[in-house]
Amino acid sequence: MRTAVLVEPGQFEVRDRDRPTPAADEVLVSIREVGICGSDVHYYEHGRIGDYVVEDPIVLGHESAGEVVATGDAVVDLEPGDRVALEPGVPCRRCDHCKRGDYHLCESVTFMATPPHDGAFAEYVAWPADFAYRLPESVTTREGALCEPLSVGIHACRRGDVGVGDMVLITGAGPIGLLTMEAARAAGATDILMTDIVESKLSFAAERGADRTIDVTEEDVTAVVDEYTEGVGADVVVEASGAKSSIQSTLDGVRRGGTVVFVGLTSEAEVPLDVLDVIDNELDVYGSFRYKNTYGTAVDLLADDAVDVEGLVDSEYSLEDIEEAFGRSMEASVVKTMISL
Repeated sequence: MRTAVLVEPGQFEVRDRDRPTPAADEVLVSIREVGICGSDVHYYEHGRIGDYVVEDPIVLGHESAGEVVATGDAVVDLEPGDRVALEPGVPCRRCDHCKRGDYHLCESVTFMATPPHDGAFAEYVAWPADFAYRLPESVTTREGALCEPLSVGIHACRRGDVGVGDMVLITGAGPIGLLTMEAARAAGATDILMTDIVESKLSFAAERGADRTIDVTEEDVTAVVDEYTEGVGADVVVEASGAKSSIQSTLDGVRRGGTVVFVGLTSEAEVPLDVLDVIDNELDVYGSFRYKNTYGTAVDLLADDAVDVEGLVDSEYSLEDIEEAFGRSMEASVVKTMISL
């Protein structure tokens, strides 16, 4: 089978590998669509993300969906011909985190495209059936692949307890910010403000339903939020950019008693925040790491046309053109690039 292997930063090779054989609890999936994520780009550019270092050739890609072509002997709820979205993190199921339901915090998780584990830029992937979600006829495999970033948005909104009538400020209009907006709207948020530094992304966010966009290179976020909310502030702020200035602005944009959720990965591990501000305003401040128990919800939202994920895609490439695809993904105006097999 064909695979796109990152052999060193900035260099892919399309190589032939043996097609995997599914274990008893696994399905063999013919991959149809894979999205390029910011983490994939980071590994491509730098060969590492924090403590995760690419030491050997690796297959990237963790936003994937395809068609089941074979099943292990113990699989009973999927069969060849089923189209599925693959949740890319498989936990150990034995540790304390897993046993209390926080399986996304499992320290022994096998996560696609996180060293040393291979991902989905391949013609076939064998994956545990428990983490393969059947797609209804109305949901495309492209939508199935994008259940992954949608899940990040769903989990961030759950962490922030976004609900009916909430006013939400989202900093960063990339794929995660945009899909957090979709999830927030589905959860009942009535007003959503979104920031970015790229004009085309802000225009795109407005087209997709943002009630107000803020170009932080030209406008003061706090002033805009104050004016929009008549001095009250946002009920929930979701920081999805990872930019230091945006992180620091979150406390100024949220109302007293409100909630801040950090989901964007920053290049700086330490960013100063005013702790007295957090105490005085009794703010709830949460981190949001990946997701748990979101894929079923994501599929249901897609089946009900409650969210739009395919609208994010602005470019598509073949596996053989993966280097060109990654180059395209690094352009500031690009939202989402897909690899189609």
